[in-house]
Amino acid sequence: MGIRHGAAKAAGAVSTWGLKHVFRRPAANFPGKVGLYADPQLIAHERGKLSRGSIVVVGTNGKTTVTNLLADVLERSGATVVCNRTGANLDSGIATALLHAGRADWGVFESDELWLAKSLPQLQARYVVLLNLFRDQLDRCGEIDRIQDAIVGALGRSPESVLVYNADDPLCAAIADRAPNRCVSFGVARSMGLAQNSVSDATMCQRCSTMFRYEFRQYGQLGEYVCPNCGFSRPPLDYAAVDVALGAVGLSFSVEERGEDGASSASVAAEPLSAPFSGAYMVYNLLAVAVAAHLAGASAADVQRAVDAFDPKNGRLQEFTVGGRRVLLNLAKNPTGFNQNLKIVAGDPNPKVVGLFINDKEADGHDVSWLWDIDFEELAHSGSLSVFAGGLRGRDMQVRLKYADIPSRVVETPESMLEALAAFPTSVNAYLIANYTALPACKAALERAQEEAGAKGAEIGRAGASAFPDGAMGPCSTEPSGHAGETASDGGETHPGEVSPSDALPLVIFHMLPDLLNLYGDGGNVRILERRLAWRGIPVEVRRIMHGDPAPFDEADLVVMGGSPDREQELASADVRAMADDLRSYVEAGGPLLAICGSYQMLGHEWLLDGQQVPGLGILDASTRRPGTSADRLTNNIALSVPGIDEPVIGYENHAGRTYLGEGVCPFGSVIGSVGCGNSEQSKSDGVRYKNVVGTYLHGPLLAKNPQVADDLLKLALERHARRTGCDLGTLAPLDDSQELDANRALAQRLGVKGQR
Repeated sequence: MGIRHGAAKAAGAVSTWGLKHVFRRPAANFPGKVGLYADPQLIAHERGKLSRGSIVVVGTNGKTTVTNLLADVLERSGATVVCNRTGANLDSGIATALLHAGRADWGVFESDELWLAKSLPQLQARYVVLLNLFRDQLDRCGEIDRIQDAIVGALGRSPESVLVYNADDPLCAAIADRAPNRCVSFGVARSMGLAQNSVSDATMCQRCSTMFRYEFRQYGQLGEYVCPNCGFSRPPLDYAAVDVALGAVGLSFSVEERGEDGASSASVAAEPLSAPFSGAYMVYNLLAVAVAAHLAGASAADVQRAVDAFDPKNGRLQEFTVGGRRVLLNLAKNPTGFNQNLKIVAGDPNPKVVGLFINDKEADGHDVSWLWDIDFEELAHSGSLSVFAGGLRGRDMQVRLKYADIPSRVVETPESMLEALAAFPTSVNAYLIANYTALPACKAALERAQEEAGAKGAEIGRAGASAFPDGAMGPCSTEPSGHAGETASDGGETHPGEVSPSDALPLVIFHMLPDLLNLYGDGGNVRILERRLAWRGIPVEVRRIMHGDPAPFDEADLVVMGGSPDREQELASADVRAMADDLRSYVEAGGPLLAICGSYQMLGHEWLLDGQQVPGLGILDASTRRPGTSADRLTNNIALSVPGIDEPVIGYENHAGRTYLGEGVCPFGSVIGSVGCGNSEQSKSDGVRYKNVVGTYLHGPLLAKNPQVADDLLKLALERHARRTGCDLGTLAPLDDSQELDANRALAQRLGVKGQR
């Protein structure tokens, strides 16, 4: 043992003792961090403890569950295991786990995708299990291409590692296509027959930028895909889940090992693998566990026994009993994971209580625009439920729920929700869904409540039964919100008959290229505009202009365009260029247009496409350039002073391009508050106003916390509709915007801006 290695072990031991015995804190990261400072090759020096090597689990969703369950399986097979079970998944967490361990057979380690480049070359793991890749914390992680590059680079520096990957995910298959390592694929053989969500993270082939075609889709981008241009498709499955059965409270499937031609060769187990929990994402998690365990020499019986005994204590799919009531806690940190959680809730046919807790700390990502990529509308039609919104961004969550027609109550703490929960009958199940840093507080509150419930359980049950003798739900249940003219919505396109008995021609909103320009929740702007009309009884039709569709702008009263990653933006720009003359005529005739981020750039003389300056549409006197690389981004919450708008305009900027306006061109607003840049660091202004065009870098989405901006656009749309059709749809009656303004003021205060100008 070298001097540096010895110093690292000593430092790790001292820091572990101090954290546990002096500060009473878990020693999950810091000892390894100190140790790596003393010996940067600490993980490499410690891996000799593992006689059979290690397995590293990576992926956006499911890492902690798969890591813990796989460690359980290997232990039930008789092996000794070192594991970072708490989810400390940086190199420091892996180093800490190794420092604390003695000799063992296996190491099973969860790793953050970007940090795999630091840990894998030292571990030289036998297997790397790649679960999935979804957009996650875009302000911290950047686009998925960056994560893919990091994983491919890490695998290249550990050439003997076998990549065990989810072939149903084209983003994972693209990594396998590039990696020099031996690869083993797994996936679900047939469609599970699931309803699809509105946003997918991979609509295009990464080889040739052509839209995928799907034989079937499971959820997100997972499914059986093929590129009709270059032929990139789901690889043959080495291991396949077949005969999948998904129930409300359980699932089962069999695992087949397949030959080189993809045909079934043998079943991994005589009996199907079953589990007492549901969710399509758990099929993939359990399949990954079963395949990795099989490769590591564990039996199918070991897998089943571990699943039967699985009792997570980390807040992921953890069940509690509080006052005789079942409460399920789970993590959700991106739209795909959240949507899968909502399917579990919606699958409960009984009345239910749901708590949604969202923070925006560093580990969560400061941008909460992603809340608008979640299909909460599904929850609105899932039966009787009461909803609470909490966390640092609880007010933003409340606004998102409002536009899904789901009333909710803001609570400051998980304890406050649990106090309110006591008023419901014990037959009502409860669900808490939280993101990263909100999860520990929810877990701690539930643990305390469960410990205290023994003596109070009967009393709480009696109180709940007497408070609601007919089984009626408590506060915040899903009933109409009381807005003028509000009716139920299916969350998709809206038709005139659904919002007004009038025979008047509806106001038409063009949602441009939502299959491509769908980043950062910008599509939420369309939802907000549509609901603000519907609540007033004004007939509205949303037309989704998809890739390749014609766009008859003479039939539009309002046009909305969002942002996208470079690959999707390239295809979208080709569509927009083809309709440039018609779009220009629409704008020059006073047609209102809201363009966000990349779409805003596209309207200028020149803009950025895949990092290169290309000609724009020339509708705006503006140009976009990039002074650095795509990593030199302007990312932060931002507040603007906008002429004619009473409140600060609040949003989130995340862009690498810098936009420069022509002489005399008016910006959308001036940056105020402690942070934020807007068009560029020098201008301290954001966006542009030209005729009835609003171009801006503000995500959030823009209109969520800025109802006056939304209504100004709608007034312009009503005026155009009257000119276009000769039909007067009336004026905009006042709405109760207290929730939107509460969310606005909460963030304005954090930015050092007064809530009222």
